[in-house]
Amino acid sequence: MSHQQPVVIVLCGGTSRRMAGRDKTRELLGGTTVLDHLLNGLPSSWAAVCVGDERATTRSVQWCRESPTGGGPVAAIAAGLAHLVQADGGHRQPDERAEICVVVGGDMPFAGPALVTLADALIAQPSLDGVLATDPDGRKQPLLAAYRRGALRAALPGELAGARVMGVVDAMATGTVACAAQFSLDVDTPEALEQARHIVGA
Repeated sequence: MSHQQPVVIVLCGGTSRRMAGRDKTRELLGGTTVLDHLLNGLPSSWAAVCVGDERATTRSVQWCRESPTGGGPVAAIAAGLAHLVQADGGHRQPDERAEICVVVGGDMPFAGPALVTLADALIAQPSLDGVLATDPDGRKQPLLAAYRRGALRAALPGELAGARVMGVVDAMATGTVACAAQFSLDVDTPEALEQARHIVGA
């Protein structure tokens, strides 16, 4: 893994009751899938770790799975961070505190540009542990955010399964950046999927 560029942890292991239990990231969008649309919108120099069931993607990524399976977003983030350590040869790098990872839900197909902005904002503010997007309603988006790897790891609770993401965020010094509605759109309902398809003209 490069230590010059942010790395991406993509959470794509969940299903949605509002999508009849289907994997949102596999839904078709503009000739590809929701997940591929997200991955294709990321900078090519960023390595990506996807947490979920391994599948073919249009971009080369690494895969891992949270424990327990279906344990929720905090367990998935922990799995992604652990995978990064393994990719580093099983050793935490001495500059891990300064290294940046971006965390994004795999059902956010248009998040790529926002993640670049968030990573740049965190680089520019060394006193912060993370920078979260806020949607047009002012809500913080912990799964559309840039974090310092060491700080994120330190903030994880002992019990991962079912833990609240905002509980992790509250243990860190964070800032926010306002984000356009399209970038924070998550495809978790049939209506949101239709909205995404309208955006791409599909």
